[in-house]
Amino acid sequence: MHPFTIKDLENLSGIKAHTIRIWEQRYSFLKPSRTDTNIRFYNNYELKRLLNVALLNKYGFKISHIDKMKEGEIVEKILLLNQAQAKQERIVNEMIQFMVDLDLEKFELLLNGYIGSKGIERTITQIIFPFLERVGILWLTNHVNPAQEHLVTNIIRQKLIVGIETVLSSVIVNKTVLLFLPEGEYHELGLLFMQYLLKSRGINTIYLGCSIPLKDVEYIAKLKKPDYLYCHLTTVSQKFNFEKFLYQVMKIFKYTPLVISGQVTNNFQKTIYDSVNFKRSYSEVIDFVSSL
Repeated sequence: MHPFTIKDLENLSGIKAHTIRIWEQRYSFLKPSRTDTNIRFYNNYELKRLLNVALLNKYGFKISHIDKMKEGEIVEKILLLNQAQAKQERIVNEMIQFMVDLDLEKFELLLNGYIGSKGIERTITQIIFPFLERVGILWLTNHVNPAQEHLVTNIIRQKLIVGIETVLSSVIVNKTVLLFLPEGEYHELGLLFMQYLLKSRGINTIYLGCSIPLKDVEYIAKLKKPDYLYCHLTTVSQKFNFEKFLYQVMKIFKYTPLVISGQVTNNFQKTIYDSVNFKRSYSEVIDFVSSL
């Protein structure tokens, strides 16, 4: 695992970098190292420590009190948190910790346990998606070793595919969504999750997969005539020109709207075409699915 920056800790814990700096000055539970140019960086242990401290603090424990706790006491207090949301956040934190330690056996056992007790749909919405939201920025900034990313994402991919294959809907919606990722984009977990959401609500899906040339998308679209095209962009190759991609889609698919979600949309500030619709948050994605 690459060293974590203070921005990584902010994204993974939800604690603002400014607050993390204050905690470092006042308390002893975080001791970052520094580069030759005096920039903070953190190791796996410090990340896990902050995740645990942030969780206890969110659910009522004072930082000054947590700072005096031993590691075992912190873990014990976390396990005693009764709120449903706190339990979900604890499990997401554990997934992050198992990922950084590359403890794949515990990572999968945790997922399997949640699926066994809550079912695949709740596991996807309550555990897998929040995990992907929090670690996605690490993949975007290359702060996860590619081998670690592949191992973890393949486990999640298997769970998502099982969910997609087994999901049943009590309603049928007369809409079709064609899902694909453009050339250079290989992070398909978000797209698989989207396929699950659509299928669970009775919407027909055509799943093309990752790194698909637009000419292939055009060929399938002409045959199947979907109501929408959908992409979920986590990160793309340096050669990928997002603005050019949007222009090409607009020219090729004049009468089929394209919906795009994912990290890449949050960084794009230019005006987008009328036929392209960005969904910059999970709630906006859900609103789109509900509107079909």
